[in-house]
Amino acid sequence: MAFSVNTNAGAMAALQSLTATNKKMDTTQSRINTGLAVSSTKNDSAKYTIAQTLRGDLGGLNAVSSSLNNAKSVTDTAIAGAEQISDILNQMKSKAYEAADAGLDADSRTAIDKDFTALKGQIKTIIEASEFNNTNLLDATFTGTKTVAALQSLKVATGTDTLDVANQGLNASVHDAIATGIGAQTDAEAMVGTLDGIIKVVNTSLSDLGAASRKIDGQLSFTSKLSDVVTTGIGNLVDADLAKESANLQALQVQQQLGVQALSIANQAPQTILSLFR
Repeated sequence: MAFSVNTNAGAMAALQSLTATNKKMDTTQSRINTGLAVSSTKNDSAKYTIAQTLRGDLGGLNAVSSSLNNAKSVTDTAIAGAEQISDILNQMKSKAYEAADAGLDADSRTAIDKDFTALKGQIKTIIEASEFNNTNLLDATFTGTKTVAALQSLKVATGTDTLDVANQGLNASVHDAIATGIGAQTDAEAMVGTLDGIIKVVNTSLSDLGAASRKIDGQLSFTSKLSDVVTTGIGNLVDADLAKESANLQALQVQQQLGVQALSIANQAPQTILSLFR
């Protein structure tokens, strides 16, 4: 090996090795700090690009979940209102049967009719109050939103992949359909048949709203599972194995210390040339 004070090959080799070790330590430390093995396109362009696309999909799924949750709340509000109306209609039918009794005196029939009219007023109040987030599925005359068109997938561009719930229009088919009272026996007898038809209408609405609610629940469950799968997929692509990185860091720290010592020894090598002149 040649001795030279101009070129210290050993020191340069030791420095290159130490520099490489320090670079690896920086990378490992960054992975430990961020928890990510791929935090930038500089780390791995393919994985980073795929992860960014999946993150965009995940944001879209969050929007779908939000839309479905809103639709669920609107639909459940309408169901609560329709169920209450169904109960009231049964009470009204009972009142109509009472008023149709031929042996009932006029004062009693008048009192029953007042109860009947009060129950009808409750139906109107319930229809108008069955609103959530400025949406009412029971009142066709509502000034806000009357239907639900919730997102149910990421295929928003088609404009057709929505979960729709129609307005039931119970103000016309229920409240307004009860046109008369039951102050007279004949009116009470006719009202029993009228209420039978109205109850069927409400039952149909309850069936439609219940089916929509179950569909929303199913779609919410699927969207939640899909979000979990996408999140796991992103993690598989870019997350760092912290146990592995911790072990690497300890090994690199030892290599760094050895590199510093090797560089120190290499830097002292030219000093041996002085001994040749003694």
